Amino acid sequence: MKRLRTTRRTMIATTALAALALSGAAVTTASADAPEKKSSSKGFTTTVVDFGAYTSKVEVENPKKPEDRDPTVDATNNTLAVSPNERLAVATNSYSDRLVVIDVRSGRKIAEIKGYVSPRNILFAPDSKSFTVSDSARGVVDRISVFGFRVTRRLPLGAGVFGTAQSRDGKWLYANNAAADTVTVVDLAHNRPTDVITGFHEPRQGTKLSYSGDTLYVTNYGKGEVSVVDLKSKDHTTRQIGGFHGLRAVSVNRAGDRLYAANSETAEISVVDTASGKTITTVPVGEKPYGAALSPDGSVLLSGDMKSNTLTAVNTADNSVIGTVKSGPKGALKGPRQAISFSADSKTAWVLNDDLTVAKVDVENLEVTDILGD
Repeated sequence: MKRLRTTRRTMIATTALAALALSGAAVTTASADAPEKKSSSKGFTTTVVDFGAYTSKVEVENPKKPEDRDPTVDATNNTLAVSPNERLAVATNSYSDRLVVIDVRSGRKIAEIKGYVSPRNILFAPDSKSFTVSDSARGVVDRISVFGFRVTRRLPLGAGVFGTAQSRDGKWLYANNAAADTVTVVDLAHNRPTDVITGFHEPRQGTKLSYSGDTLYVTNYGKGEVSVVDLKSKDHTTRQIGGFHGLRAVSVNRAGDRLYAANSETAEISVVDTASGKTITTVPVGEKPYGAALSPDGSVLLSGDMKSNTLTAVNTADNSVIGTVKSGPKGALKGPRQAISFSADSKTAWVLNDDLTVAKVDVENLEVTDILGD
């Protein structure tokens, strides 16, 4: 079994390196040869994407467990991205074959984008006109336009591609590969990989880029560590921050001196000094915290407590627990994980539920005010 795993990683790494060698020539505009089938039934548009020749067909019929959908990565996760103009929310989980698009203002589901096997992470472009989605089973990162929800670009990065982070200007993408233990650096302007960084240990969804854009924080689920990658150095010098237990998600403040990590095994958030790598304190939260989302103003951290079906709000000024968001008369939280997004003014949070509806949360009053997409 160990030999098979090594062979698989070698093949996946080779795929990523092949894409690197081919550069821009390997990827063309997918909408030219990916016909769409649309239906207006049930009040929303369904878009079916044909992946064509860009990756092998991966089909897992009637999987016994959700994680069986992906033959390369034995893990499940969810993801939610809200456009910078706060008009659209796009959500999915890794055991779904589609992306759900919700109009944030009306709360209505307006589209489903089909054709995926294990979609892992969604990120909006800074101009709100498109978003990327990674699919670990397909081994691709797609760029999808919000105008007609068409795939406009496709980048094959190898089976196992998982979490993604992008620069604030939208020019660079950093893609974890949980099967190959790598991070691929992608030039989004030219839609081509420029480097493959090695030495990670099952990097999954959790990857964050510093506000300055010169440091990448990568979760290593396999070792309970966070790799701190210096993107300025030619050889991408990396150091490790350890001591986590069931590491699921991280956030880093704007100053870059504090890291917040969700420990799913010990039900706590670790607050870490990034310079020394030492834990300053731990904050008790709900059961199975999978999320650690920091508000844009840096004042509040929300922990997505999957097993408790709650959110724990933490005051970052003194690392105290402000309170807990529970289900209420306006709607229910169902298995909240990493998928938590904030409004630009930090007053509202959107939290993805297991059924791909989105709970709208009043951050100040710690209450669910609406359920979108139901």
